[in-house]
Amino acid sequence: MGINVRYIVNNVEDAIAFYTDKLGFKVDMHPAPGFAALSKDNLKLYLNQPGAGGAGQTMKDGAVPAPGGWNRFQLETDNLENFVKDLKAKGASFRSDIITGQGGKQALLQDSSGNLIELFEPKK
Repeated sequence: MGINVRYIVNNVEDAIAFYTDKLGFKVDMHPAPGFAALSKDNLKLYLNQPGAGGAGQTMKDGAVPAPGGWNRFQLETDNLENFVKDLKAKGASFRSDIITGQGGKQALLQDSSGNLIELFEPKK
């Protein structure tokens, strides 16, 4: 069973630019304006715009998928401080500073639609 992530984004083109330029994802396919599939290592990331059909379409009850929230995927690094510094130099936006907890350190990066990516350095 493969595990993939799907994010609803405000604009697929902006999201593609964010994930490729800032995090090094590659575009696997972009067959329609409202959808793209990206990958990095073993992670597949699907991007959909609201109302674009597929995962972005309005539900039977009228609910429209929207970006944001607190769910996220995690990218692990061995040097969180440098990773955050490099991303800030590229204009990336963070919801949090670096936070130290029981298992290590994390920072919450926001994509172009406000979806979160947790950057994590395990405790050594």
